[in-house]
Amino acid sequence: MLTLSRYSKQALMIVADVLAYSMSAIVSFWVVYGTTEFSAPVLTIAAIAVLVAAPVHWVFGLYASIIRYMGLALFGVGLKSTLLVTAIVMASGAQMGVLSAPIRVGIVFWAFSLVLVVGGRLAAKLFLSRRNVNRESVIIYGAGKGGAQLVTSLVVGDDFLPVALVDDDPDLLGKRVSGLTVHSAEKLEQLVSAKGATGVLLAMPSASRRRRRQVLQRLSEFPVHVQTMPDIRDIVSGKARFDDIKDVDVEDLLGRDPVPPNLRLLDACIKGKVVMVTGAGGSIGSELCRQILALSPKRLVLFELSEAALYTVERMIRQTARASEIECDIVPLLGSVHHERRIFEVMKAFKVKTVYHAAAYKHVPIVEHNIFEGIHNNIFGTLYAARAAIDAGAESFVLISTDKAVNPSNVMGATKRFAELILQALHYKATKTKFSMVRFGNVLESSGSVVPLFKEQIKRGGPVTVTHRDIIRYFMTIPEAAQLVIQAGSMASGGDVFVLDMGKPVKILDLAKRMVNLMGMTIRDAEHPDGDIEIEFVGLRPAEKLYEELLIGSNVSGTGHPRIMRADEECLPKEVLSDLLDQLKRASQELDFEKARAILLTAVQEYDPENGIEDLVWLRKVASNDATVSDRVIDFPHRD
Repeated sequence: MLTLSRYSKQALMIVADVLAYSMSAIVSFWVVYGTTEFSAPVLTIAAIAVLVAAPVHWVFGLYASIIRYMGLALFGVGLKSTLLVTAIVMASGAQMGVLSAPIRVGIVFWAFSLVLVVGGRLAAKLFLSRRNVNRESVIIYGAGKGGAQLVTSLVVGDDFLPVALVDDDPDLLGKRVSGLTVHSAEKLEQLVSAKGATGVLLAMPSASRRRRRQVLQRLSEFPVHVQTMPDIRDIVSGKARFDDIKDVDVEDLLGRDPVPPNLRLLDACIKGKVVMVTGAGGSIGSELCRQILALSPKRLVLFELSEAALYTVERMIRQTARASEIECDIVPLLGSVHHERRIFEVMKAFKVKTVYHAAAYKHVPIVEHNIFEGIHNNIFGTLYAARAAIDAGAESFVLISTDKAVNPSNVMGATKRFAELILQALHYKATKTKFSMVRFGNVLESSGSVVPLFKEQIKRGGPVTVTHRDIIRYFMTIPEAAQLVIQAGSMASGGDVFVLDMGKPVKILDLAKRMVNLMGMTIRDAEHPDGDIEIEFVGLRPAEKLYEELLIGSNVSGTGHPRIMRADEECLPKEVLSDLLDQLKRASQELDFEKARAILLTAVQEYDPENGIEDLVWLRKVASNDATVSDRVIDFPHRD
């Protein structure tokens, strides 16, 4: 029936109405006159009804509506149309002399025709909604307003068939919501088995992230695909509908309820000012741009090395500005922080007052295999950007740092700590620019994060690769990290090291298992050989740590924000740092890997690598017995 053409379906409805009115004529004569014969009056009334019904129903739109999607309006339209048909039929019958009691016959005729016409369509709607074999049977978790509206939306759809409701509210248990009985969440496992459900839809659009996380932890124990309806804010704003079902965000698994921002801190370095973001197309950089735009800067300079990334972030920022009617001069610029003259000219030309320096190479294995590029970008790129900010008269410079800068075991962490030391040293130089750095751990869904990797591996059928059984990491959502960075930078007095409260660390193995379970699959291991997804331990990558830290030492104090701490850490004297930078520049020009590593070990006293030099070029030279310092000095950007 669902595959028939529109005209065939309309023809079926007309035939059904013909039968309904014919039966109503027979029943009405039997009730009023007690006759069961197909007499001339009965046939006449039935014929008139058949001739009148189709045009009347057509006018009222009963043949233009899709039965599966007809709601309460069906009863109103059916009431009016059957009443009009009855009036016309009874008046015609009386005029023709075939009815001696038109009012009594009319009442019975109308009552039965209403039941058959409207009831038949409701029965067809229920049948078609319940009999679609391609629909996935799901249990709705949440019997409040969101759950009720979700059930109503899904019943008439083609994808999901709600079979039960569960809720933790004892006042709702046993009640019927949108035709479904509300069960206790404790009976979820029994319901999954009894109803044959393969999925659970989370209908808690206004619940806090903490509450959603608690529910998801419970649901991860069952082999069902867990999905969720949109956030209530997206529904209210029109960005989403109740039935826009999507997979569970990992933010719901790991994220926290955000602390309301301090508006004074948000505005301090941005409102009405010229703001520049380096690495504007990256995960953190693009989110910083989005949040900065909402704070009404005078001008927003997007500085990015990648043409594709710059195009994407500029397009996103301009669309957001138009949609929110924000007046801001948006300046997209290609450039590298390696080029000191370029970055200085940019800051000077556009009179930049606030700089968020997010440009960096951050992937541990990649930087480990490309040592000098990591040094150029993370160390000298920060040095050049900071000196350009001083020369251009910028008021504030905020470095986006990382937890891997603490007691680093890899080149990436060592270069980021070196960058922090540079800003701490520049603070002690007489300058109007306030330097600060904000240190935090992994951000969810960023490039290189395990979260998108796990998603891809699960969809592919596995295996899910975990480096070590005991490895843990701190996680934070990108929006929360960007918001805290902006607020931390506003509290800077100069040379500050801010550390974000990352919450509790997460065991990566547990995260992998939860993601597999919430996708409706099971873990395959020695105890469960028939499971769906295998978890494979591939070993720590070069220079990777089991545990990350956020503080060097324990000298830390609070700030005006509950999730931002200020660390008091030792730094190198400016003269010592300047000499080390000169040596590092020379080692870079000569591509002297051993010397560069020795300088990193001297400058970053906490740097404690457990591996040798992993640079792929170096390893190739060693393999070919050509690991000598090049006689040719490589051109390297320098300060005029």
